[in-house]
Parts: sequence; structure tokens; C-alpha cells
Amino acid sequence: MTSASELAWLIPVLPLLGAALIGLSLISFNRTINRLRKPVAVFLISCVGAAAVLSYAVLIEQIGGAPPTEVLFDWASAGSFNLQMGFRVDALGAVMLALVTTIALLVMVYSDGYMAHDKSYVRFFTYLALFSSSMLGLVISPNLLEIYVFWELVGMSSYLLIGFWYDRDGAANAAQKAFVVNRVGDFGLLLGILGLFWATGSFGFEEIGLRLSEALADGSVSHPAAVILCLLVFMGPMAKSAQFPLHVWLPDAMEGPTPISALIHAATMVAAGVFLVARLQPIYIQFEEVQAFIAVIGTITCFLGASIALTQMDLKKGLAYSTVSQLGYMVLAMGCGAPVAGMFHLVTHAFFKAMLFLCSGSVIHAMEEVVGHEPVLAQDMRLMGGLRRHMPVTATTFLIGCVAISGIPPLAGFWSKDEILGQAFNAFPLLWGVGFVTAGMTAFYMFRLYFLTFEGPFRGTDAALQAQLLSEAGKAAPEEGGHGQHASTPHESGWQMAAPLAVLAVPSVLIGLLGTPWNNRFAGLLDPSEAAELAEQFSWGDFLPLAGASVAISLTGITVAVLAYALHKLDLATAVAGRFPRLNAFLANKWYLDDINDRIFVKGSRKLARQVLEVDAKVVDGVVNLTGLLTLGSGEGLKYFETGRAQFYALIVFGGVIALVVLFSSF
Repeated sequence: MTSASELAWLIPVLPLLGAALIGLSLISFNRTINRLRKPVAVFLISCVGAAAVLSYAVLIEQIGGAPPTEVLFDWASAGSFNLQMGFRVDALGAVMLALVTTIALLVMVYSDGYMAHDKSYVRFFTYLALFSSSMLGLVISPNLLEIYVFWELVGMSSYLLIGFWYDRDGAANAAQKAFVVNRVGDFGLLLGILGLFWATGSFGFEEIGLRLSEALADGSVSHPAAVILCLLVFMGPMAKSAQFPLHVWLPDAMEGPTPISALIHAATMVAAGVFLVARLQPIYIQFEEVQAFIAVIGTITCFLGASIALTQMDLKKGLAYSTVSQLGYMVLAMGCGAPVAGMFHLVTHAFFKAMLFLCSGSVIHAMEEVVGHEPVLAQDMRLMGGLRRHMPVTATTFLIGCVAISGIPPLAGFWSKDEILGQAFNAFPLLWGVGFVTAGMTAFYMFRLYFLTFEGPFRGTDAALQAQLLSEAGKAAPEEGGHGQHASTPHESGWQMAAPLAVLAVPSVLIGLLGTPWNNRFAGLLDPSEAAELAEQFSWGDFLPLAGASVAISLTGITVAVLAYALHKLDLATAVAGRFPRLNAFLANKWYLDDINDRIFVKGSRKLARQVLEVDAKVVDGVVNLTGLLTLGSGEGLKYFETGRAQFYALIVFGGVIALVVLFSSF
């Protein structure tokens, strides 16, 4: 009987076939297909649903102790060179398959409500299916070369989705920014992959690790060269998983539809980088300096994202910088040599961050009915407030997500984040200190988002505030009386949008219990030997102080948020922003990293292009023009010798003969 693992190749193929069929139909029968909105959505949701069912079957087999499955075929060969493709299913891949299909399926159901009135509804669902297929293909790839193919497909799909509303300048620019920044990382990744193949003759994960170790031992590859190759490969995850300094594309990706934000930030694009680092642990673990570099980058990223999130007023961008920070925690775990802890946080984070983004979409959807479809107004928390009374399901699930990401037990975020901090404390105590402080910042800014959005009076109908926000954004204020066409109060979203929130709330609360340190069943699935070691080394005397400190700093952050934004007993504008204006400006301007990139790379490349243009105009064109002038001048001069009279030509011939006689007689 064929096992589910042997059919795992169907998991990315089913959504791909659905996307290809609908995409070709859109090209050939655009009007007809666009009229079949619901049937198309049901068809594509069914494709992803079938992939999800198969993914769950694969995961159940792995939980039951099934061995890894790898099926390969010869894709290209020349002499002794043989390039293989295929698919691979193991415990790590099974977890990711189940995670990606679950989130993708819920996002697609949610999108049926969120995108109901969009004219490009069918195109959106087609892109969703293509995006899901690309990520699923990446997960089951058995080697680095095949991963790179799907890596680029993920990047292409994200470009299409971020720029889905391409008629908006913000969306078009954000898509280009994401594409360009990821190309920087992908160029390094490609160089690293080719370099590792040169050093080891293989693209397989375990084979590269083994052969690289042998090459280092016999001296055929130097240690510095191997380190450089590992760092080049890490450039790919730095861009895809938004690590400093290649994180700048992720917040701008909020210009795409909110369901895409949920999918990108939870289980697909940003998860791809962390997943690849986990796959490459057999390579990275051989180099302490590479591990330390990865840990430092992750620590900088987690602190940077949290610090910028403190000042954000755009609901989606606040959540975006939260994602940047949490991805930093995952990469920190990888650098500490704890890939299981990093993957566990990836899984728990995927559920509550997808829920938080879908909640933000529900809020924005409701706000658009009050203030219109201008993102400056619909996403600004200064126009929100009091939404809990109108949107109880959204408010409750958002609050659950805030508690989970803040690391309050027994919700999911506590167990995964605390495991990372524990590993960091043992490996890099200084980096643990930064992660510890960041945990308090996380709790503060998440509850700041909650209180500004769901508590207090509703500010969405304040025309003066709307005009002020539009003026700050450089946009024209709405015409007098134009507001009357909108609703006066928001309301809860329909079942298509509310149901996925309720479903995601369950794992956000409970899934962390799979990773309790005294009985870590998640580690038992991914690495049984590590799980046994963790259980053996577990001590309440070590666990309680670290866990207690983590919870204490999170509660401190929540308390400050309550005092400042719920009880209004603390005026942070005076206490912090007024006293430290430069610090406030530094955070509000996102560490000025966008300005630095604009000055160095954007304006710098334009300046270089202008200089190249001048060289082209003055040197290259000058040589060409000089050649033309010489030709023209010589032609002008020679035309006087073309008289058409035979005696003149004879005189020239006679003169030439005399000149030759004189020339030869002189030698």
C-alpha cells in the first residue's frame, strides 16, 4: 500500500495545477472566469484543502515513527556529473507542510470575505494558490539546487501579491523594493550554493556537511573559504526572513492586501529563511564563528524590530515590525545551535501572528466602511478605539494573540520564546540580555496596539483628526459632506473572516504545551536524541528563575501599556518623547535605515548612472561623432577631385607617377 509520504509530491502539485488552470483561463476567457468568482474560489480552496489533508497524513506517519522518505530521479547528467531532483519528507518537512497548508487554507477562506468586492478577486486567489505551491515545493526539496528554484518562485509570487494593487504607487514601490532587496540576498545564496558544490561536489544537505568536514580535514578547502561560503548562503535567509540589514522590505510589504500579510508573515516567505537555516545545521554547526554571526544578526534584528514597533501608529506596520523582531528570536536560536527551539517558535508564531494579521484585516475592513478606503485613515490607530464593543470576536482573538506573543503562560508564545532565551543564556549570555529586554518591549507594544485599537472611545468619525492625518501624509482632505456616504460605526466581519480567527485562537493557546521542557514532544518529533537530553538535563531550579524573569519583564511591559493607554495615568509623550526627542525621532524614522539606503544605494546608483551617462555622451559618443566628422570632412574634401573630366584624372595619375619616381629615387 502506498504511504502518504510517497504521495507527498502531490502536495505542491495540487495548488500549482489549480493556479495554472485558472491562470490560463484568465488569459483565454477573462470575462467568463471573472464572473465565476465563487466556483473558482471553491476550486482553489479545495486544491489547497486536499494538499492539507495529505500533509496531515504525512505528519501523522512521522509522529508514528515512519522513517524519512526521499525519492530522486536524474534530471540532468553529463559524463560523471549527475544532477538529481525529487522530493524529501522527514519530520521537519512534515511539520512545515502541515503548517503552511493550514495557514494557507484559513487565509483563503478569510479572503473570500475580505476580497469579496475586489474586481480582481479571481486573480488574487490564483496568486494565493501559486504562492502556497511555491512554499510547499521549497519544503519538500531534497537539495539546495531545487530549494533555490522554489526559493525564486516564492520571491516571484510575493512580488505579484505585494504589488497586487499595482495601480497604487505605494504597492508598486513596495513590490519593487521587496524584489530588489531579496535579489541581493539571493545573489549571495546562489554564490554560496555554487561555492559549496565546488568544495563538496554535492547539493544535498547531509552530504555537503560530511564532505565539507572531510575537505577541511584534508586541507582541500581552507577554513576561511568555508566560512565565507556559509555566510554567503546565509545571505539568502537574511533577506527572505527579514534580518538586519536586509529587513527593510518587510514593513513596506504591508501595502498588499492584508490576507497576504498574514500568509507572508506567518508561514510562507519569512518562514522559508528560518527553515533553510534549520536544514543547513549540519553545515553551520561546524563553524563557531558562523554560529556566532547568525546569533548576533538575530539579536540585532529582534531588538531593532521591537524598538521601531514602539512608535508605530499604523496597525499593520506595528505588526510587521513585531514579525521582524520575532524572526530575530528564531535566527538567534539557530545561532545558538538550537534549531528545534527556533522551529518551535516558528510554528507557534505562525498561528498567533496569522491570527493577529487577520484580526487587523478585520479591523481595517470595518474602518473602511467608516472612513473610506484611504489606507492612511483606515489603518491609523489614532482613528480607532472602542472597537471591542462593535467587534467582540476580533477583539477577543486579538487579545489572545497579544497575550501569546508577550510570553505569558500557558499560551503558546511563552514556551517557545522561553526555550530560545534559555538556550541563549547558556550559549551567549550577553545576547540573552538583549533578548530578555526585547521580551518586555514586545509585551508593551502589543498591548499598546490592543488598547489603541479596541479600548477607549471610537475616534473614527473625528473629521478634524482625519484632515490632520491626511495633511501629515501629504494627501488632500475629503470634500465637505463627503463623509456622509460612510457608516457611522464599524461592525463585526462576516463568518468567512471571523471563523478563521476562532480556529487560529485554539493553537495560539494550546500548541505551546507540546514544547514543555520536561516533556518536549515537539523536540521528540524533530530530534528524539535532543528531546531525551533536554528531559535529562531539565531542572526546576534552572527553569523557574529564567522563566519567572521572562514572565516578570513581560508583565512589566503590559503594566506600562495599561497605565499609559488604558488608565491614562502615564503620559509617555511627555515622559519619553518630550524628554528624549532625538531617541523618539530615531525610532519613528526606523533607525534612519531607509534614509541611509536611499542616500547610498538609490541616490548613489542614480549618481553613478548619471556619471556613466556622461562618459557615454562625452567619450563613447565623442569617438563615434569624431569618426563621422572625419568621414564627412574627408568626403567633403575628396569631392573636388571627382570632376568627371578625363584630362584632370590623367593629370592626377601623372602627378602620382612623378611622386613615386621622386620617392624611389631618394632611396
